Amino acid sequence: MTALDAVSIITTKRDGGELSDAQIDWVVDGFTRGAVADEQMSALAMAIVWRGMTRRETARWTAAMIASGRRMDLTGLPRPTVDKHSTGGVGDKITLPLAPLVAACGAAVPQLSGRGLGHTGGTLDKLESIPGWQADVPASRMRDLLTDPAIGAVICAAGADLAPADRRLYALRDVTGTVESIPLIASSIMSKKIAEGTAALLLDVKVGSGAFLKTLDGARELATAMVELGDDAGVRTVALLTAMDTPLGRTAGNAMEVAESVEVLAGGGPADVVELTIALAREMVALAGLDTDPADALADGRAMDHWRAMIRAQGGDPDAKLPTAKHTETVRSDADGVLTRLDALGVGIAAWRLGAGRARQGDPVQFGAGIEMHAKPGDAVTAGQPLLTLHTDTPEAFPGAMEALRDAVTIGTDAAFTPGPLVLDRIMS
Repeated sequence: MTALDAVSIITTKRDGGELSDAQIDWVVDGFTRGAVADEQMSALAMAIVWRGMTRRETARWTAAMIASGRRMDLTGLPRPTVDKHSTGGVGDKITLPLAPLVAACGAAVPQLSGRGLGHTGGTLDKLESIPGWQADVPASRMRDLLTDPAIGAVICAAGADLAPADRRLYALRDVTGTVESIPLIASSIMSKKIAEGTAALLLDVKVGSGAFLKTLDGARELATAMVELGDDAGVRTVALLTAMDTPLGRTAGNAMEVAESVEVLAGGGPADVVELTIALAREMVALAGLDTDPADALADGRAMDHWRAMIRAQGGDPDAKLPTAKHTETVRSDADGVLTRLDALGVGIAAWRLGAGRARQGDPVQFGAGIEMHAKPGDAVTAGQPLLTLHTDTPEAFPGAMEALRDAVTIGTDAAFTPGPLVLDRIMS
């Protein structure tokens, strides 16, 4: 029998071996309790980056992280439960209109979300720009809101007791160069989603310059791993691979994205946000076993009613004025033509430098900071036309933001140019 000690476990994986269930359970539990040192877990994480893990190892690693804390029980609700997770992108405000839309279709949506880090925005940061809105919802209160037929959705922070091993390991990976591991990324995401107790899950895996995953092959690998983990845990799981070379919508920034989401719920908003919201909602409704078209709930105002009720239930005022930045600066087109490229990474970094994001966990954000996009790829533009408006409370941030945007915009002459599809692939077991 293999000895259960940290060094033996590290060397087993370092040498390309497969960890046993007992080894995985022991090391995850020991790390959570502090019996396995940070440097030992860092060494194991690096070995996993290099050697990988099998499907069985990844499933057991995920189960061990779930077992490190509390698992929520959402059984017995009068509605079927379904959640959605996005791997993150620029202008990705889809959760905001999506959760109340799916709730309006008859599902319960327990949406545990996070805050932004770096160039990708966080759902909780966006919602916290609404005066009074609270991200922390006790489990008992969460169940009440999901049961309420007028609400049916909660967007909130995950409790500290939900997969605490993952919380510790994620912080360690972030500072040790061990983030880029498909098994560790998949288990990190899925441990929290499985622990929240939802019966079904839709994964929105972003692909492109503004996403963590730049290639379709890498996105398919991660999506497949997560779908397998969901299915192994008894959670009906589907993944959509969606484009993130261009920002979603026409804003990137917390309060501005809330306002844009409300436009979508009111029957307007940018076409790409509406298209992706409905596409994801249809997948979630199908996973929940419901026979209704979300487009109808968006058109007739039911989704807006659920949004307003959801915001009020978490202490927010849906009619309150949203924060705005004190200073603006405009980027203009330098030629006539067609906008053929608006790089998501460049826009995301610029918005981050303006104050919309954070460099470290716990840093404050400016709710009014960000970027308005007056044109998107495929739009005809003329010389001198405004392309982007930058917003910030700290005007000294403008030069750094402008530098991030220097190579982000391309004006071409192909009048027939059209952007590519939003949904690139669908992964299911």
